[in-house]
Amino acid sequence: MDTQPEEAKPISDDQELAKALAGITDSTSDLNFEETPAPVMAPTPSAPVLNEVQPPTEEVAAIQQPETSQTEVTPEQTAPATLNSSDDLVDIKKDALIELRPLVDKLELSPEEKFDIYLLLLRSTDDKTLIAPAHEAARNISDETRRAQALLDVIKEIDFLSNPQQ
Repeated sequence: MDTQPEEAKPISDDQELAKALAGITDSTSDLNFEETPAPVMAPTPSAPVLNEVQPPTEEVAAIQQPETSQTEVTPEQTAPATLNSSDDLVDIKKDALIELRPLVDKLELSPEEKFDIYLLLLRSTDDKTLIAPAHEAARNISDETRRAQALLDVIKEIDFLSNPQQ
């Protein structure tokens, strides 16, 4: 048996590979190779890949398509309320700020948390009447470093509200 290949040429498919192997083993009648399928391209948004699929049996089709009931569910019953635009969000924010303002004094919070809420309200509404409560909350902060930062924030807000917008 000669182990040297007769010709060195590239093998391009499974059938040629099978023939080449058959020539090496001298038993070509016993070889039965399965061809490897071509790779499937990933679907693109504009053109989905269609694979050959057997139609579903009646049992599978019955499972996939639920029976319709007498009462129909409307989309309003199943979906939560959706916001139609950024204007809806702005309106909700305005309402929440208006509702929060009188409640801040009633909350049992640390001076730091209370200051943060006043600063948020002040920056969101540019309401100058919030400067005094924010300043008072800043003055009550026990940590000197945090108090200094809070007082600086109050000064920055006063400067911002005092200067005409350019």
